[in-house]
Amino acid sequence: MCLLITVFAAIIATVKWYNRKNDDMKLGILCFLYWGASIMWFVDAIFEYAELKEVYFTPAPADMLNDAYLGLSVVALGLIIWLVRLLITDPKGSVRAALKREKS
Repeated sequence: MCLLITVFAAIIATVKWYNRKNDDMKLGILCFLYWGASIMWFVDAIFEYAELKEVYFTPAPADMLNDAYLGLSVVALGLIIWLVRLLITDPKGSVRAALKREKS
């Protein structure tokens, strides 16, 4: 479930990155985060399958729910990292303008 969620997030981020008008939002970073997580979960799935064999394909519902929460947590953490990076670099100057407006 973690693998599926992160792969879907990676595909969505990549499509948005590919169809971008300009690179102000730095979507490439988000793509790298999600594709890296997807590769990590894929390697984990390979090793887990090597250990469990056919039992790997019949997980308990509680395990699937835990994996779904973990996958959503990874997607949320990737978004938080991307947003913090975006706020720090401030490519459009929005944060800077808001801070100047507040001081005046």
